[in-house]
Amino acid sequence: MMTIPNLITLSRIFLIPVFVALYYFQPAYNPDGFIDIKAPENIFTQVNFWVTGIYAFISTTDYLDGYLARKLNMTSQLGAFLDPVADKLMVSVALILLVDFYPTDSHWYITIAALIIISREILVSALREWMGTIGQRSTVNVSFIGKVKTFVQIFAILFLLYQQPFFGLPSFEIGVVLLMAATLLTLWSGFIYLREGVKTFDN
Repeated sequence: MMTIPNLITLSRIFLIPVFVALYYFQPAYNPDGFIDIKAPENIFTQVNFWVTGIYAFISTTDYLDGYLARKLNMTSQLGAFLDPVADKLMVSVALILLVDFYPTDSHWYITIAALIIISREILVSALREWMGTIGQRSTVNVSFIGKVKTFVQIFAILFLLYQQPFFGLPSFEIGVVLLMAATLLTLWSGFIYLREGVKTFDN
């Protein structure tokens, strides 16, 4: 059923390839495949601005489609399926690109954070699918900690994408701190989901 919320969700998915293509058009990539992180004056371009802008738009519509679906009474099974798929694609693709963007030998903490966050997304998705098959999906509904994690995660990625000082503030350092916070919240919320799931396994 192609409702307005579902069309917004689909637009997020369709914008992901555009986001990826623009990402690799950044002139900061050198012939060796990595950016020259010691030359920040060469990083920011109009392409970089659009990359950050597209991700900000995708992140905003993440909340907009759900709000409209509830407000306009347009919830649907298709929307319930597409929304988490779009969320996980959006986050996973952005984190993978950031790992590619920053050399692992000097920015290993970004790689570790990305591995933890993506692994948690896969684990929770599998857990929810299993819980759905036994009629216990509501047991692992999105928790408050999970929502906070998503919020922090979005801003972490935005700052890491932006790369340049944000009103005089160091974007990279802010992005790293937020990413570490999102990683801790990821582990915390993942533990909560697993704990609830294990109770059902025992039963």
